[in-house]
Amino acid sequence: MTSAVKGPASYFPSIEKKYGRPITEWKGLIRTSPLTKHMEIVNWLKTEHGLGHGHANALVAHTLAEGVDA
Repeated sequence: MTSAVKGPASYFPSIEKKYGRPITEWKGLIRTSPLTKHMEIVNWLKTEHGLGHGHANALVAHTLAEGVDA
């Protein structure tokens, strides 16, 4: 029996489908961005890459929670 994915990662399938990039690519963009604050990165993803707020927030939250080396 598999448990349902919860939290920010639950958005990942719809993010990949809607924006056509794998999650690893989005995380790479976030990690290489010169921005460091959560909402700065969220706003950057929204304005520069056209992500919706919820999708951008989920990506940033999950990526930052993993730490720099993840």
